[in-house]
Amino acid sequence: MGAGGLVVPVQGLGCMRMTAPGNPVDESAASAVVNRALDLGVTFLDTADMYGEGLNEEIVGRAVRHRRDEAVIGTKFGAVRDADDNWTIRGDAAYVRTACEASLKRLGVDVIDLYYLARRDPKVPIEESVGAIAELVAEGKVRHVGLSEVTAEELRAAHAVHPITALQSEWSLCSRRVEPVVEVCAELGVGVVPYSPQGRGLLAGGRDSLGHYSAAAFAALIDLLGELARRHGAKPGQVALAWAQHRADVWGIPVVPIPGTTNVDHLECNVGALDIALGADELEALETAAAE
Repeated sequence: MGAGGLVVPVQGLGCMRMTAPGNPVDESAASAVVNRALDLGVTFLDTADMYGEGLNEEIVGRAVRHRRDEAVIGTKFGAVRDADDNWTIRGDAAYVRTACEASLKRLGVDVIDLYYLARRDPKVPIEESVGAIAELVAEGKVRHVGLSEVTAEELRAAHAVHPITALQSEWSLCSRRVEPVVEVCAELGVGVVPYSPQGRGLLAGGRDSLGHYSAAAFAALIDLLGELARRHGAKPGQVALAWAQHRADVWGIPVVPIPGTTNVDHLECNVGALDIALGADELEALETAAAE
């Protein structure tokens, strides 16, 4: 992924839900999921310092402590709580260093494999934020630089300061707004890490929300996912993941979705999507249904 030689599997594991608000934290269950992921070759683990206000990084770090060499850890920074207990964004150079040192400590590692700016700080030039991460790369505290939820122009500006390895943004059959930025990723050789690749559960049958679709268009898309799932002996959510994985063929760059789960059975189901090879006619049908 990217020009710096980062090697990741075709699918990663999103760890956010392990400390999601309103869900009881079960560290032993979280560790079981992470270690089963490593067993299955899903070695790319995604966390962030804002998940569980640091607890998520601690849990992921402890889960892989005895297998650190097998794991590729990506974490994000930039979202902080202000004096009024509201979330705000920071990307100034001083904070970049402070955030990185704190993440290294929580993860219990000497180096972060992929360090993302979670959101661009509108008060700080992106060149300053990325330049500060580049200094951490030079010091051996970070291996690769990533961005999340940036515009095409911001990506270009950042890449001119230091090669960007990956862009993390929401991307699924029912969320396609990132694709103009993906065009720039393809031009620059930047990999893409889609989060919520199953449409926040919408495409896996876990929610009733229609997103931006009309009721009829949503029903048609879900029916098609169900039909393709039956054809492949799979589940609709697996077909949605397979579509996301096929984006690598479409765009000619690594595309590594990071579905999140707190359950080993769900993890194994997600990994099963790697065995689904959608045909050209099936992909075209999904494109047509998703465009409605």
